[in-house]
Amino acid sequence: MKKYFPIINVSKRHFSTIILFLIWIETEIVYLTYFNLNITKTDPLQILLLIVNPLPISAIIICLISFLKNRLYIWANLLFLFIQNFWLFVNIIYYREFSDFISIQTIESFGLASNNIGKSLVQIVHFPDLWLFLDVLILFLLIHYRKIVVSNYTNHLLFSLAGFLSLIASFAVLFLANVDRPQLLTRSFDNNYLVKYLGMDGYFIDNLYQNSEQSSMKEKAKPKELKKVLKFIKSKKTHDIEYFGKEKNKDVFIIHLESLQQFMIDYKYEGKEVLPNLDKFYHDKHTISFDNFYHQVAQGKTSDAEMMLENSLFGLPTGSAMVSYGTQDTFDAAPEILDEKGYTTASLHGDVPTFWNRDNTYKSWGYEYFFSKNYYSDNNKDSFNAGYGMKDKIFMKDSVSYIQKLPQPFYAKIITVTNHYPYDLNKYDEDISSWHTGDNSVDHYVQTAHYLDEAFGEFINYLKASGLYNKSVIVLYGDHYGISNNHRAAISKILNKSKLTDYDLANFQKVPFMIHASNLKGYTDHTYGGEIDVLPTLLNLLGVNPNRYLFFGTDLLSKDHDQTVAFRDGDFISPEFTKYLGNIYNTSNGLTIKKMSKAEQTTYDQQQSEVNRELSYSDDVLTGDLLRFYHPKGFKHIDKDHFNYQKAHAIKKLNREQDKHKNSIYYLNKDKSTVHLYHTDAPELKDEK
Repeated sequence: MKKYFPIINVSKRHFSTIILFLIWIETEIVYLTYFNLNITKTDPLQILLLIVNPLPISAIIICLISFLKNRLYIWANLLFLFIQNFWLFVNIIYYREFSDFISIQTIESFGLASNNIGKSLVQIVHFPDLWLFLDVLILFLLIHYRKIVVSNYTNHLLFSLAGFLSLIASFAVLFLANVDRPQLLTRSFDNNYLVKYLGMDGYFIDNLYQNSEQSSMKEKAKPKELKKVLKFIKSKKTHDIEYFGKEKNKDVFIIHLESLQQFMIDYKYEGKEVLPNLDKFYHDKHTISFDNFYHQVAQGKTSDAEMMLENSLFGLPTGSAMVSYGTQDTFDAAPEILDEKGYTTASLHGDVPTFWNRDNTYKSWGYEYFFSKNYYSDNNKDSFNAGYGMKDKIFMKDSVSYIQKLPQPFYAKIITVTNHYPYDLNKYDEDISSWHTGDNSVDHYVQTAHYLDEAFGEFINYLKASGLYNKSVIVLYGDHYGISNNHRAAISKILNKSKLTDYDLANFQKVPFMIHASNLKGYTDHTYGGEIDVLPTLLNLLGVNPNRYLFFGTDLLSKDHDQTVAFRDGDFISPEFTKYLGNIYNTSNGLTIKKMSKAEQTTYDQQQSEVNRELSYSDDVLTGDLLRFYHPKGFKHIDKDHFNYQKAHAIKKLNREQDKHKNSIYYLNKDKSTVHLYHTDAPELKDEK
């Protein structure tokens, strides 16, 4: 055995160097093969930082470990190597689907997002990813069987000097990063920037710091900070006489189209219209549809979309605002505002109530009812998607039993989930062929989108049959992308583009947004806007002045609407400029802008400044809970103890309220259910009478 496996004697200095080298080389491999950090190849500083940034922090920790006694020193090094590899591993998995790096807030929110959220992540683990742990395994075996023997001698002076130099190197990296990207740590940049400049360890430390800061920011916040925000909000106020009160006192349906992107509207595959019902609705004579409407979410994905939709506040740069701040008492949320106008408010979602902390957040927002998974029949396991709640056809049909009893006018949000990654459908639900892009992660998206469309069509038919259709404002929106930028090859094939540019990817962030009501004259609106603008637009239609509230969005139907659409990482799109992934384009033709005229530069700088202020002020409102200092006349403070989402309590209350108000669809149908008016082809319900 000795002939083939000789014993290797190494000093602590050499063993520490081996550990540091393994961490460095594996991180560099991951940078170059798994992540898209948008390195400018002509920028030597970016290349230098990418090479150096994995070393300083790891070197400091390895130098500290060197002061441990021999056996403890060896196993501490192996544990540190494993932790570093595991951190790379989980980020590879997360980045593969979300084009982002995992944060502490995201990890904390996993338990609140879904009991089964891990299932979708497991499906994007590739067996070759496990190469990251080979070095730990090999070293463990060599040390365990004493094929590597590490000397007990420690040169404390040498390791102290190395640790000191590593500390200086850490500050040097931070300094050089700020030279190439000023205000890197003080502004809301994309996490790709942080990793590119500071490395995985630097990103983690910054994220840890930001997480700890959140808890103290509310305590530090003062009323004077609100004055700056209100001044900024006042400068954005709009006026719209034409549409104000056009749909006053009508019922409102907010239909959340999970992961649906704008490119799917009027999209045909194999000669077949993929979304026939949504396409028809999009072009309806009473639907105003927006074809330059963008999602603006970050890591919070759906929860960010809900935060913007219900509050006209941005989500956070990392994590989920609903998870981190959903229990705050002060929000100017749609349910609270419309409750003051006599609306019954309800959210319907066929998954667990803890998903994105909804069971707590909805109380802070003023939702009177929250019908979640335990309100729906759980007899058939085939009624549920892969970890994300009930299939849309079954969920929407079963939701009718609660919608029909809501006292009118009501505000009801319906959250679909079938078109959620990993886009799983039973074979009997597949009504259209999958794509054949060679990317299995996205090929079935077209099938689940088609299923969503069929469910929507069935729901619209029910609204017409029950009489709700012409009495309602129906708002449809896609919450975020379904196919991330990491699937460029597949996107090229889907869009039939031989060469996909970053400008194309910017437009790929468009999501559908439609407003339908009987008093509206339908058309396609080319106004640029985003999810932050939905609430002021809706309130204006309902005859509620949005200028009374602290909203960062503006009314899309107003001529005064601000058409600069801010993305969470500081990029933006306007009719003049598209800033995306570090490049600037002419929005009208998609050409890269290499040099601007003086007038163009002034306009660009003004728009960028506004975006930075908008994101920063929105963060201040959330993290400092600044709305607790906002007391305009007539506002009521939410009493969260008033809300109880337990099934028995809520159903009893719903029956009592509809008997009291005598204006629900159920009551108007002479206390007879309207569920029989709902027709679905869902195979799981074929035996129902």
